[in-house]
Amino acid sequence: MNNNNDFDKLRLLRSPNIGPVTYRQLITRFGTAAEALKAIPDLAARGGKRRFSAVSEVSIENEMEATRRAGGSYLFFGDPAYPALLAQLDNAPPAFTYRGNHRLLDRMTVALVGARNASAGACRFARQLALELGREDLAVVSGLARGIDTAAHIGALDSGTIAVIAGGIDVVYPPENEALQGEIAEKGLLIAEAPPGTEPRARHFPYRNRIIAGLSLGTVVVEAAPRSGSLITARLAAEMGREVMAIPGSPLDPRARGCNQLIREGATLVQNAEEIAELIKPFDERMQRTYARQAVEEKAPGEYNYESEAERQAIIDLLGMTYVSVDELVRQSGAPPSVVQLVLLELELAGRLERGAGAKVRMVG
Repeated sequence: MNNNNDFDKLRLLRSPNIGPVTYRQLITRFGTAAEALKAIPDLAARGGKRRFSAVSEVSIENEMEATRRAGGSYLFFGDPAYPALLAQLDNAPPAFTYRGNHRLLDRMTVALVGARNASAGACRFARQLALELGREDLAVVSGLARGIDTAAHIGALDSGTIAVIAGGIDVVYPPENEALQGEIAEKGLLIAEAPPGTEPRARHFPYRNRIIAGLSLGTVVVEAAPRSGSLITARLAAEMGREVMAIPGSPLDPRARGCNQLIREGATLVQNAEEIAELIKPFDERMQRTYARQAVEEKAPGEYNYESEAERQAIIDLLGMTYVSVDELVRQSGAPPSVVQLVLLELELAGRLERGAGAKVRMVG
């Protein structure tokens, strides 16, 4: 940990009911994590929670020590080394731990994902494709899962690969990839958003997938069944405005139906590394140049306009158990966007609001 500010950032992030969006809003409003930590008990009380306790300093000290023992380091949003592509996301991780060469984050990157139960032929193809992508000076990003992910990392191990894992930086998953995970930490880059000691659960994988897509100029899917995690990664990439590509497969193989479906829906059919490079390299400069602006925004204190009780209640009355967009709340309430965001922030800190994809929110409990 570099300084007290980083310690406070981690403490803010690990406190209850604070996710990436809430974290960014608090930093924007209060300028520093230390000031945000002072303000959140009052904000939570206004949202309906009488007592709000930030995570203890001892807990953060223990996490930092566990990260150090695992050979990991922290990278925070706003740090010069934070990946520019990932910084463009509204829900970019405020911090993550890593092992390995973080300079790989400066390379042009492409995600290569696919089925866990992939065929031998598809795994061989993915391994060779990753090797050829390295020759095109592209780093390969994947999720260190069984099947296609494993093959992609093996193929790109010597040229540059980034593995995003769903658990903590000190947790090996799946167990059979223990040696590969260690090699990636030595030769490539291993990234984890979850605190050390976190065992991967089903709910963690969509969060991991957004990082895979967010780090990459484009996502290539090799063998995927409909409704698979690989298609979630592809959908997220499309929502981010990144290139989505798929390897076509036999209509007789259920494992190819997801890729064929993607192509029908507009994904680009690709067959080799040269075609992938042609698609994503022209976009590199455009995709990379917004980091400086975002880094300034992260540090700039914003307005902190308290809403009236009537305004707060009018906004709360518009909320229900189904998701609604924040823009729609602004339109229907007639309140300034800063006031709507403040009410939502208070409710979320109180544990009464849940954020969904696409800047949508709903009441819970």
